[in-house]
Amino acid sequence: MSATAITQSATVSLSRAARELELRRGEFDLALQLGCVRSVPDEGGGGRRIARVEIDRVRSEAGFPETLRERVKAVGTTEGAALVGVTTARFTRLARLGLVVPVKFYLNRYRVVVWLYLAEELRQFAADEQNAPLLSGRTPEGLRDQLGEGLDLRPRNWRGRHLGFLLRQTEDPWARAAAVASLLDPVHVAEIVKDPYERTQLNRHMPAPVSRAVPDSPGARINERITTADHPDEIGWLRADLGQSVVEAREVRPALRPTPDASTVPAPVPAPASSAVRPTGTPPPAGRTSHADSSPAGSPRAERHRLAAADAPLTRPESARSRRLLAWLRRRSPDESSYRALNSPSCTTETSRRPSRS
Repeated sequence: MSATAITQSATVSLSRAARELELRRGEFDLALQLGCVRSVPDEGGGGRRIARVEIDRVRSEAGFPETLRERVKAVGTTEGAALVGVTTARFTRLARLGLVVPVKFYLNRYRVVVWLYLAEELRQFAADEQNAPLLSGRTPEGLRDQLGEGLDLRPRNWRGRHLGFLLRQTEDPWARAAAVASLLDPVHVAEIVKDPYERTQLNRHMPAPVSRAVPDSPGARINERITTADHPDEIGWLRADLGQSVVEAREVRPALRPTPDASTVPAPVPAPASSAVRPTGTPPPAGRTSHADSSPAGSPRAERHRLAAADAPLTRPESARSRRLLAWLRRRSPDESSYRALNSPSCTTETSRRPSRS
């Protein structure tokens, strides 16, 4: 049995692991992000899987499954305020100041961002005596000034937590660099990673988007605004981290580049010979005059020079065809009078559209 088959038999899919651990899919996703349940990469390239021994370990913990469910329980603003023992308005101010960190968000049907927080972290925050002044009385003046200026650290704190989750999920150097790049605007990524082949490598390892909204829809734009760094301090830190991550990835495994094939390289074009035919429209060399060029087109003199030039060796690829055409013209026009006849109207020529001669 191959190593891939052994790995497949020793692991289960994410959906099956969620059922065996008695978790809803949202709870199971949080368990993966928080490290409560560890996943392994699929050897067949199908994403992540859960080892059978990991499922057995989690199920053997005391108080399963209630203890696991409490660790991954996420609550909104109203329930979170009740756990902390404050009003919803004060709880929102605490979250905007970054004192409590959201773990998840979604858009409701009115496209309003709903932030979710871990219930276990909120209980720990309320139990800490150092946070007691923040739970009652007036908010300190310095914090009030920051709120008045529009401070809201909820998106930034969520991005920091999400980046930690992405980095824990992989050891591949390009995937780790792509995790950092996923939080930056593409313009910043192009400024840091100037090599197009390295940017292609980053795009190949880019993590899946958080939202499944239709691209360019209002919901997608809101999600993009939340998942993209917008503060100069945060952008500078991510740019520096991306540059260092790309350097490390380049040392471990350089980006793939196309290799030139010798069979497809065109042969050099030889320089034109000095005896090449003078291109049309090029004036004759100085001191020499072409009488044929100075004669009016279609005149008998021009035709004689044209027929005389047929006796000279032809160097163009179509010389055989030109020779046959000239021979045909000689048979049709043996003398100068024939050319005059060709240039003069006859009694059978349509002359209704020509001006009459007086």
